[in-house]
This record gives sequence, C-alpha cells and structure tokens, in this order.
Amino acid sequence: MNDRGEGHTFKRFDGQLSNLHLMVTKMGQSVHQQVQDALTAFRTQDIALAQKVLARHSDIDRMELAADAEIVEVIARNSPLASDLRLVVAVSKSVGDLQKIGEEATRMALLLEEIRLESSTPLIESLMDGVDRMGVLVLSHLDTAVGLFDQWDEQKALYVIAGHQRMDGDFQAELHRVMTCLLEESLDVKAAVRLVLLAKSLDRIIHHALNLAEYAMFEIYGGFDLSSEA
Repeated sequence: MNDRGEGHTFKRFDGQLSNLHLMVTKMGQSVHQQVQDALTAFRTQDIALAQKVLARHSDIDRMELAADAEIVEVIARNSPLASDLRLVVAVSKSVGDLQKIGEEATRMALLLEEIRLESSTPLIESLMDGVDRMGVLVLSHLDTAVGLFDQWDEQKALYVIAGHQRMDGDFQAELHRVMTCLLEESLDVKAAVRLVLLAKSLDRIIHHALNLAEYAMFEIYGGFDLSSEA
C-alpha cells in the first residue's frame, strides 16, 4: 500500500510540474502576442488594436496570479529538490519578467493612444520606420527567449545570451537615429516625449528577454545568477 501511495504522489508531482511548464509557456506566448500587437498598432496607427492590447492586460495579470498560486502549492506540498527545485525557481522568475513585459506592451499601447489624441502633427515616416526597425529587433529577441519554454534548450538560451550585446548595440544605433530625427524635425513636444518613452519600453523588453534566457540556463545547469533586474 505504501508503494502504491508513493507512486501516486510522484505522478501527481510530475503532473504539477508539467502544468507549471504549460502555464509559463502559455503566458510567454500571450505576452509575445501583446508586444507584437502593440507594435503593429503603432506601425499602422490602429487605435482599435491598441485598445485590444489594453483590454487583454488583465489576462496577463490573471496568468501571473495563477502561476504564483501553483508555485506555492508545488513547494508547500512537495518540497522539491535539485532539478525539480530549479524548474520551480526558473518558472517563478520567468513569470515575473513576463508580467513586466506585458506591462511594457500595455504602456506602448497607451502611448500610441496619447500620441493620437494629443498631437496635431502626424508622425513623420522616418520616425515610424526607425521605431518599426527597433520593434523588429525586439520581437526577434523575445521570440527566441519565449520559445525556450517549449523546451529548455541550451543552445537557444546561449544564443540569446551571447547575441544580447550585439543585438543591444543594433538597437541602440536605431534609437540614436530616432533621437537624431526627433531633434532635426519639427515635431509636437508631447509626441516626441512619448516616442522616447516607447523606445525605453522596447529597451526594457530586450533586457527582460535576456533574463528569460538566463533562467533557462539556470534550469539546465543551476549556474546562473537569478538576481538580475531590467
């Protein structure tokens, strides 16, 4: 009887870990979609799409709360050790960064609404193109990082980590071009400030994506510092 009961407990624990993995995977996909939609809304000046991003923000918050509750349940009931504990810690840290990425997507959608409502001057094409190029870089980086949740892939994690400095350099170059354009063109001050804030949101997403890759490496090896903050 004891063996059977023990086996049942192990199966339940494995199921909880699988559920945790699934929860963070779904949250990662949802957050990626939020960022993509926020950038599409900006590129097309689609206020309706921006409002959809804002409306879905509560879904990301609910996912975070559900994952946190599941993590507490797993730790309280099973006291996981070794690789199981690393998985729980990596998921917990990842959920926090994903929620912050979702907040940045919401912030970008709000900024677009404010630009459209408050600025009487249309955004010039060169500025739109510059922000669009920054968005492409961010989405590519985030896509690889979020893809780690499908499978804790060492090579993909290392790719994100190793490529972060080069990618960040490309992003900063685009940001510099946008800032130069802001100085050279006659643009509504409020719109210019909000474009700077939007660029900063994209910059923060890059660093959260790096954190996600480091958590994946921690799950695999237990060798990365989980104290980094963006």
